[in-house]
Amino acid sequence: MDAAQEANNREIFRQTVVNTLERRLFYVPSFKIYRGVAGLYDYGPPGCAVKANVLAFWRQHFVLEENMLEVDCPCVTPEIVLKASGHVDKFTDLMVKDEKTGTCYRADHLLKDYCKEKLEKDTAINGEKSAELKHVLAVLDDLSAEELGDKLKAYGITAPETKNALSDPYPFNLMFQTSIGPSGLSPGYMRPETAQGIFVNFKDLYYYNGNKLPFAAAQIGQAFRNEISPRQGLLRVREFTLAEIEHFVDPDDKSHPKFAEVANLEFLMFPREDQVSGRAARRIPIGEAVSQGIVNNETLGFFIGRVYLFLTELGIDKDRLRFRQHLANEMAHYAADCWDAEIECSYGWIECVGIADRSAYDLRAHTDKSGTALVAHEKYSEPREVEKLVITPVKKELGLAFKGIQKMVVEALEAMDEKEAMEMKETLETKGEAEFKVCTLDKVVTIKNNMVSISKEKKKEHQRVFTPSVIEPSFGIGRIIYCLYEHSFYTRPSKDGDEQLNVFRFPPLVAPIKCTVFPLVQNQKYEEVARTIAKSLTAVGISNKIDITGNSIGKRYARTDELGVPLAITVDSTSSVTIRERDSKQQIRVNVDEVPSVIKEVTDGASTWADVLWRYPTHSS
Repeated sequence: MDAAQEANNREIFRQTVVNTLERRLFYVPSFKIYRGVAGLYDYGPPGCAVKANVLAFWRQHFVLEENMLEVDCPCVTPEIVLKASGHVDKFTDLMVKDEKTGTCYRADHLLKDYCKEKLEKDTAINGEKSAELKHVLAVLDDLSAEELGDKLKAYGITAPETKNALSDPYPFNLMFQTSIGPSGLSPGYMRPETAQGIFVNFKDLYYYNGNKLPFAAAQIGQAFRNEISPRQGLLRVREFTLAEIEHFVDPDDKSHPKFAEVANLEFLMFPREDQVSGRAARRIPIGEAVSQGIVNNETLGFFIGRVYLFLTELGIDKDRLRFRQHLANEMAHYAADCWDAEIECSYGWIECVGIADRSAYDLRAHTDKSGTALVAHEKYSEPREVEKLVITPVKKELGLAFKGIQKMVVEALEAMDEKEAMEMKETLETKGEAEFKVCTLDKVVTIKNNMVSISKEKKKEHQRVFTPSVIEPSFGIGRIIYCLYEHSFYTRPSKDGDEQLNVFRFPPLVAPIKCTVFPLVQNQKYEEVARTIAKSLTAVGISNKIDITGNSIGKRYARTDELGVPLAITVDSTSSVTIRERDSKQQIRVNVDEVPSVIKEVTDGASTWADVLWRYPTHSS
């Protein structure tokens, strides 16, 4: 099958899924009667139930099993907090405008769409041009505003709807700005992530945890990003739910006591060396990835393994899930290692979970801005003589040399690790000046020996005071749910073979309704039994739906299959009923008083359908 046919099939499949989701009210565009707003969606009853089930399992799998400290912080965040974190200055995408209508587009998306369309649909494209476009896609995230503008012009890319000329790309901050209080003097933003609320509470959480490391804090909440041109349904929206974990750990000891529990898990991994050399993702045991240094440390590896288990237990296809390591140009200068859990759907490989070792950057940034020391302590049994690295920038000389960028140069010098600092000291002593890359500016500057003092001092210490590192798994819940919808969807012929019926094969864990209850025919005695069963199911916490409409049983089954309901109870007598399993369509006969325990057993995961199938007589419809 050629690329164009494959792309067309993906589009047809996606439309079938989305049409079903919207028709059955899993989600719909917000404010639809007012023509809607791009990037905003409402979850309907089944969508809310799926989301609630996913979040409940997330809490069980991470917060409860790992004894995490859960917090809930405000969505409105003062400007000073996001200034310290770097969001005010750097949380931007490059934007272009239609020069006549003023419509805005993300510049990199236009270039990406052009390259992908050419590669998929242009049959006349030669090998050289194909290689060039693939290279553009590979370096897309690296392009500066100027380089991106040059590419758009070189390929003659115009506004998609009007074909008008586009402006040069320029940065657009993605945060929604607001003011706190009526005076307008206290600027704030709707938070673009939930993590900052955890960082600013570190001191209190550390105390709550008995002043001990490691520990993890977790938060589920709404985040907001004013996307330039939202698209791809639930995958790129302006308001969304994040579930984030900040695991605080000693930077000198990133081992994990439970790593052995996940070490033998084997799944698709895509290390940066494989990406650069053009190799495909391959299955690697996570224990091997850590021991070989592919993954930086055990704690990061432990969370990668736990994320794999979480996603596959939800119903994500393990063959369409991979963990891709960030390339060097994608990583922030302070990060030790970063991996994305990417799920393949009709839109391609989609980043759904980011798992990053962010080192000590966030706590240091808030310590510097707030003046509150966000540090941990390790008490020594006896005083120790230690050698401390002391980096003292000479701000007067740096100010004369660098003027407007002095602050960033100072911060970069102070953030040097010991190896880098001692190499600079040696170069300054021998040559009088040294080249130094300031990552926040993405440029190399020349540091002279009168601009900084670097030394080591011996001191006696009774305790070690240090800024913890943080390992951060961050989950985009809407993206995970959309990929789950696609991975769970299939069609099958009706009994007569005259139409294709839609089915969502949700595991009971996430199914919006666990079972339905149908009287076979409209009959008062059967309806009373159905209501009694429904009441008993509700009493043991099983979500259910009773359907006493006069439709044929086949149509009622089809309706609930389309909602992903795993089990259906049909009342065809007053003493016993049949229970039907959605995917196999097999049925068993069970006494009325046993129904709640059998349903609970299967939907709670204590038994599989195969386990109960042999215990009860089968029923043929």
